[in-house]
Parts: sequence; structure tokens; C-alpha cells
Amino acid sequence: MRIALANLAFPDSAEGSVTQAIAAIQRAGSQAASVVCFPECFVPGYRAPERHVAPADAGFLDDAWTRIGRAAARAGTTVILGTERIDETGALVATALVIDPDGARQGFQDKVQIDPSEEGLYAAGRYRRVFHAGNLTFGIVICHEGWRYPETVRWAARRGAQVVFHPQYHAATVGSHRPRHYADAANSFHEKAVLCRAAENTCYFATVNYAGADSPTTSAVATPEGTLLAYQPYGESGLLVVDLNLQAATGLLARRYKPISED
Repeated sequence: MRIALANLAFPDSAEGSVTQAIAAIQRAGSQAASVVCFPECFVPGYRAPERHVAPADAGFLDDAWTRIGRAAARAGTTVILGTERIDETGALVATALVIDPDGARQGFQDKVQIDPSEEGLYAAGRYRRVFHAGNLTFGIVICHEGWRYPETVRWAARRGAQVVFHPQYHAATVGSHRPRHYADAANSFHEKAVLCRAAENTCYFATVNYAGADSPTTSAVATPEGTLLAYQPYGESGLLVVDLNLQAATGLLARRYKPISED
């Protein structure tokens, strides 16, 4: 199974996010990737305080998803699109939309665990599910929930996910460490968490960030043994294309997990 992680620059506009996404899907298809995954809320862009993103627009989003669906069909590639949606209650939710290779929408995985900094910006989702792309079963955990809540990854692995995809937004802050090698001892805990999530569940863990100058993390794939398979050079825009051996992703350790009683 060949996957691609779209490690792209933060879009300069909502319309620009769609243009970038369509171009990346086209490139993923030309490289025979079965799945391409985008960063958190790539369309229209993650609503970080330091970024200017246009107000949420349900009409724009639906049109964007349709156009990106057509691109998925042309490329014959499953798309995991980091995006946002306005839910049935009118709340704005950070989510990932899975689009099948025929352009149909397979469904959403909303961000269930909200970082304290996001309260008042995004509402928390309520449900988890797994998705399918050919013989691949996969889960999705979004940014904060994958790093800090191991049970979100385990939930998917226990339900057959060979890969858990992790769309994220992680930008440099003033005075923060500037990594040069993945999971170096001087780096923040985030990259070590990527390796842990894979090892503790015997599944692949594929994390995808925006390409940004001095980014504290980058896109990478960890193996079911908890080793680093590949990573994108820091700050370099492009596709990280990786071949996976799905037979290695047994989910053994995830299935052996027994919850501890809180009594």
C-alpha cells in the first residue's frame, strides 16, 4: 500500500487551499499513491491566532469538497482532507473528510479531543469510526488528540486499523527549539509520541503537518515496531510518499489491551 502525506505550505486564502489540494492529489495519483492525507483543517486553513482565515462558510466548503472529490476521481486516489464543517447544531468542528477514489464522500472524522487553546473556536466532536481504502482499514486522529490521548489511536487499531493518520497543525513559536533530525532528544515530545503510538498498538502511524519555516515537527511515518520509516525534511513543501507492508500491522498490542477498572 502506497500512501502520500501532503506536507504543504499554509494556504494564502481559502480558494488557494483548494487549488493546492487539487494539485497535490494530482501528484499523488501520478505517483500511484492509494491514499493521500492533508494537514489539519487544510481547507480553508487552520484557525490559529497568528493566521488570517476567512469566516466559516458552509457553501464554500461544500463546493470545495465537490471539486476535491472530482480531483480524487481523476487521480483514482482516496483523499483524507483536513477541513472544517458546520455541524447539525451550527457549531464549527475541526474534521477530516474521507473521499473515495470515485469522488464519493465516505464520511467525516471530527476532532473529539479539543486542546484548551481551541475552546471557543472549535466544538468537540462526539464519535469515532474507521474507514476503508481497498484492503486498507484506517483510523484518523487529529493533532492534539493523537499526541496526548493514546486511547484515540488504540480505539482504531482495536477495530482493525492498520494505519492511523494524524493530520496536525504545529507551527514554530518564538524561542522554541528548531529541530533538524526527527525525534532527536532535544526535540519536543511530539515526535516521540508518533513512534509510541505506532509501537504500543502494532500499527503504522502517519502524521502530516504544514510545511513551515522552523516548524517544530514535520510529516512522518512510524512502523508497527515503533521505528521511523520516513520523514519529510523540515520546512520543505511536497509529498512524502511511502510504501507500507500492511501484513506487519497486526494490531496485536492494541487487542491485548485490557482497560483498568476505576473502581
